[in-house]
Amino acid sequence: QVQLVESGGGLVQAGGSLRLSCEASGRAFSTYAMGWFRQAPGKEREFVACIRWDGSNTYYADSVKGRFTISRDNNKNTVYLQMDSLKAEDTAVYYCARARDRYGRIKVQEQEYDYWGQGTQVTVSS
Repeated sequence: QVQLVESGGGLVQAGGSLRLSCEASGRAFSTYAMGWFRQAPGKEREFVACIRWDGSNTYYADSVKGRFTISRDNNKNTVYLQMDSLKAEDTAVYYCARARDRYGRIKVQEQEYDYWGQGTQVTVSS
């Protein structure tokens, strides 16, 4: 059974930074693409960023491009989301997720992921 545990959320002022971490249990972490999603109050969950299984490629939502950076350390079974120049509209619960298939391409749709973390709250004050 795979478990994903996010950490690093909190309250930050606009313009500040946070780094989220997501540690995965289970085997073969290094063979799956990983993604970050977020859900703001009253809104649907949306894609934020994805990183290929080997870290060779990343993809971002337009709303965070140039401000957020996704990375991974396969030796630690951990994926990160560095968030800089935070805005009030970045306030949301952030979730990490594991792709359904191994060695796959970049994935942006929720249905392409099968394991999800419990989420971590990020609040940006303006």
